[in-house]
Amino acid sequence: MVENKKDPVEDALDKLKPIASQLTFGSVVGYCSGVALKKVGQAVAFVIGVGFVGIQSAVYSGYIQVDWLKVRDDALKPLDTTGDGKVDMEDAKAWWKRIKDILINEIPGAGGFSLGFLCGVRYG
Repeated sequence: MVENKKDPVEDALDKLKPIASQLTFGSVVGYCSGVALKKVGQAVAFVIGVGFVGIQSAVYSGYIQVDWLKVRDDALKPLDTTGDGKVDMEDAKAWWKRIKDILINEIPGAGGFSLGFLCGVRYG
């Protein structure tokens, strides 16, 4: 007698059915956007880090001089959306709103975008 064993993938899909039914297009593209932004962010951080190490090595060796206070001020100025002279949580919220407005523009079912995006950044 041959038992009809359920395929493990089918079994997993049956268990995920309640969750999968709540997935929206917005949450899926949010997840994908979060994963992509995380990877791009890591690449940018790598380039900035390598650049800093190279420049600071040249400063240490006496080849160049760098006004790090000016570099800091010039680098933070575009990020300071509130104009209070510091980059804080209010600036982060303003940047998130700008990015989200761009990414969800005319996307159907965009209600789950933010959650999908956070999951993509966290787990992607």
